[in-house]
Amino acid sequence: MTPAPFKLSQRLQQRHQDQLHRRRRLLGSPQQPKQTIDGQPVLSFCSNDYLGLANHPKVQEALIQGVKEHGVGAGASHLVNGHHHQHHLLEEELAEFTGYDRCLLFSTGYMANLGAVNGLVAKGDRVLEDKLNHASLLDAGLASGAEFARYRHLDLEHLNEKLHQGGDRDQLVVTDGIFSMDGDQAPLNPMANVCREHQAWLMVDDAHGFGTCGPQGRGSVAAAELGQQDVQLLVGTLGKAFGTFGAFVAGSDETIEALIQFSRTYIYTTALPPAVATATRMSLKLLQSMDEQRQHLRQLQNRFKAECARMGFTLWPSDSPIQPLMIGDEERALTLSERLHDQGLLVTAIRPPTVPKNTARLRVTFSADHSVEDLDRLLDCLWQNRQLLLANDSRPDDES
Repeated sequence: MTPAPFKLSQRLQQRHQDQLHRRRRLLGSPQQPKQTIDGQPVLSFCSNDYLGLANHPKVQEALIQGVKEHGVGAGASHLVNGHHHQHHLLEEELAEFTGYDRCLLFSTGYMANLGAVNGLVAKGDRVLEDKLNHASLLDAGLASGAEFARYRHLDLEHLNEKLHQGGDRDQLVVTDGIFSMDGDQAPLNPMANVCREHQAWLMVDDAHGFGTCGPQGRGSVAAAELGQQDVQLLVGTLGKAFGTFGAFVAGSDETIEALIQFSRTYIYTTALPPAVATATRMSLKLLQSMDEQRQHLRQLQNRFKAECARMGFTLWPSDSPIQPLMIGDEERALTLSERLHDQGLLVTAIRPPTVPKNTARLRVTFSADHSVEDLDRLLDCLWQNRQLLLANDSRPDDES
């Protein structure tokens, strides 16, 4: 008989009992509002393709041409012989876009966050993170070997207390720019001031900010009129508003050179396919001239917020395309998501451990490719299921 260690059966059974089991849906169409999921047509409100670039004809053409000219795989890591000139051009263009000295490409956002933190801090240093940071940021802090602590969500007084406890040790404060499950934004200006007072570095993961906010879509750091002297490490992913794949870290010349030398998730992995870099260069060019699409996004989210308030539904405060519709109970959130799916809408139920207990929600996300008619259809279906929504009992865990 095959041994069954680690209590896998019991753990899986418990996940089912707690209404927390996850399953993969099979996408059979491009990433766009109207999709085919598990063989059925749906209108999707759960993608991070905020500007509709994942299926943009010019990005498609750039990828195809990139494959023809540069092949498919990179073949090796950047430090062996995988650093293609398309990678280098993209890094230079991203540096210009962000206003930082240099940028460094990573294969995923998760690897960028792990690599940025672990490439810089060491035992004896301190890493302080917002309690609701993305899992990749929390994992980076835990794996760094440094002293790791969390401060209450967006609580600058608590952050100041934590920094004061660090004394004269090197300290890195890490936050999301826009939080992926709540859609709210970090108070970057006062946060930068607090870090400056304690001579701490500030790292911002702006995965959901690039493309959606700031001048020309330059993100939440640019929207706050901050730069490299204020936010020493800036991380962005390319698989959301950019519509492609991969990630980057922006910093000073010395910082990026240090990451090239010490970041294990950069050194010991195969580089992105060069054609993906080619496609991303096109995305970057398009993204900067999409003010009309960003305005449309704001109109969609503002109308959604106003209509939900009128109908008495509970939304988490968010001025981003991420609009969490709070349910509270895990089972009820899952039931509502399934009912919407039966009506031809795909809106994912987000449950613990992704979010705190008793804050299960529908994570509604908008794309510039959504029409007003798409939004009205969503609102109509939510109203039809108002009994589940109006029984809200969301109670966030104590974050003390």
